[in-house]
Amino acid sequence: MTIEGSRREQGAGRIRLGMVGGGQGAFIGAVHRIAARIDDQFELVAGALSSDPARAKASAAEIGIAPDRSYGSYEEMARAEAARPDGIEAVSIVTPNNVHAPAATAFLNAGIHVICDKPMTTTVAEAQGLVDLVRKTGKVFVLTHNYTGYPMIRQARAMVAAGELGEIRLVQAEYPQDWLTERAELSGSKQAEWRTDPKRSGAGGAIGDIGTHAYNLAAFVSGLETDELLAQLSTFAPGRLLDDDVQILLRYKGGARGMLWASQVAVGNENGLKLRVYGTRGGLEWTQADPNYLWFTRFGEPKQLLTRAGAGAWPQAARVTRVPGGHPEGYLEGFATIYAEAARAIRAARDGGKPDAEVVYPTVEDGLAGMRFIEAAVASSRAGNAWTKVG
Repeated sequence: MTIEGSRREQGAGRIRLGMVGGGQGAFIGAVHRIAARIDDQFELVAGALSSDPARAKASAAEIGIAPDRSYGSYEEMARAEAARPDGIEAVSIVTPNNVHAPAATAFLNAGIHVICDKPMTTTVAEAQGLVDLVRKTGKVFVLTHNYTGYPMIRQARAMVAAGELGEIRLVQAEYPQDWLTERAELSGSKQAEWRTDPKRSGAGGAIGDIGTHAYNLAAFVSGLETDELLAQLSTFAPGRLLDDDVQILLRYKGGARGMLWASQVAVGNENGLKLRVYGTRGGLEWTQADPNYLWFTRFGEPKQLLTRAGAGAWPQAARVTRVPGGHPEGYLEGFATIYAEAARAIRAARDGGKPDAEVVYPTVEDGLAGMRFIEAAVASSRAGNAWTKVG
């Protein structure tokens, strides 16, 4: 029996998952592991959890990965797992940005599906390379813009697509934080160190870390494609090498206008992601701090509060809802929805098929769009806040 045949035979249960990055001291790795378990679709069986071999081994032991499946590098892991009859079907890449492209490339070439943290790469060229490779290999590639997994964001997207707002005119997205108000990268914060380092983060600081979330969410809900933007990227913390505040005007194809603000020096904000979409007939407002609610207003009528699992919930929200109304769902469940959608796509791919049309997740093309957004914003800011084409 071939390895691929053995995998299909053993594939009726949980999907065997590997992880690159996410070892001791990492934040997002633990979030991915929890999210992958919530719907019981994945089993983490292998990992290259750190570039430091000792830390990788210790991290694997902590979370129950067998010693012979704890690897010193992602290259070794891709080769070894591809050769095993019980090898991983998918890998979760939760490293600093500069590792995303080479790690994803290694696993795609090994015939393994990829679930990757955002932003997808550090350059547009790397992103285009991944798009080409995904198309060549036919493997599933899921980008974890996790906010697209919230039920009321799914409902907002469906309402826009159904014409409930009329023709979209305005889109406003913001994502303020305050955790980099001071130079946390100098005080031993591992998360701050790599996010403010151009070699590991890429050309964007706040714009890559959280600005891409706001940008992706605006596109996911509105369905609009950006034509050009005018950006001002600022660095307020003296000596910091990348932007920590981003203010952008957007012109969408078709005539709609947008505004995007992302900041990591806005004192008093934790994770203040908000989205507003306004059309000729109505408007929507959603905030991540209160994600089970969506405000909808038809022009000339009182505002309506739509609730997750409530009377006004649409099927698109219901299919990714796990608990009854009144019991809050949030960040981890939204993340879990992306993993659940990935599982549906991977199971469909086992037989060479595609998942049902209702299965939605951020793709490799979305990752390329995010990198084009960063590139255009950086170019606009450097040119003195000039209008710059996206892509």
